[in-house]
Amino acid sequence: MLEFPQIDPIAIQIGPLAIRWYALAYIAGIVLGWRILRRLAQAEPQAATAQQVDDYITWATLGIILGGRLGYVLFYRPGHYLFHPLEALMVWQGGMAFHGGALGVIIATLLFCRSQKLDPLRFGDRVAVVVPIGLFFGRVANFINGELWGRATDVSWAMIFPADRLQLPRHPSQLYQAGLEGIALFALMLILWSNAANRARSGLLTGALLAGYGAARLVGEMFREPDAHLGFLLAGVTMGQLLSLPMVLVGSWLIWRARRAG
Repeated sequence: MLEFPQIDPIAIQIGPLAIRWYALAYIAGIVLGWRILRRLAQAEPQAATAQQVDDYITWATLGIILGGRLGYVLFYRPGHYLFHPLEALMVWQGGMAFHGGALGVIIATLLFCRSQKLDPLRFGDRVAVVVPIGLFFGRVANFINGELWGRATDVSWAMIFPADRLQLPRHPSQLYQAGLEGIALFALMLILWSNAANRARSGLLTGALLAGYGAARLVGEMFREPDAHLGFLLAGVTMGQLLSLPMVLVGSWLIWRARRAG
């Protein structure tokens, strides 16, 4: 086995103020994505101005936080929050869901494009390219926090996570997902973006992100331990896989639609 690196989840402590790696991961993903998006949005065919991208980041941030939290409440622990509704507001206690955050960003993007009279698919294609940056940092933060670990295994790189009450050697699935959802998906999006014909097909890159993430999550969930309060669902499927299937279908339809349009 490999020894789990004991990294303090708190990156900076100033008196009572504690800044966690998880918060820094969100900030890093948003800031890097914003800077890259400014350049992508102005490439031909232009989707938005730099000023519009600056304004959009506020909308996207709200979509990530509100959608991510609401998604966790509704998808993963609806029974608990039904009887403890005020705890749904306690985001500092943890609990964010990517699928909810993705839905929040989609809604925020549609509303923003409507207010700015922008083509939502053309602008969304630019946003899609930078999304894996945030996914990478988020999964690395999961690993640092020692949460969302993998299933028990006997591979030589297995780790025992301190918070695991069973103390079993497990897959470091957070790193698998950082590689699949972050590095591999970002590389794919850059390759697709580099082709001018792909950039001209509105919706193709958005579809590639949705289908690509869904496929990566389906694979990653095969190594990740399902949430203890949910376990495996019908036919051994996890909640993460169940929520990813519609992403693959919708993404594939967007790719087909964009290519058919020529």
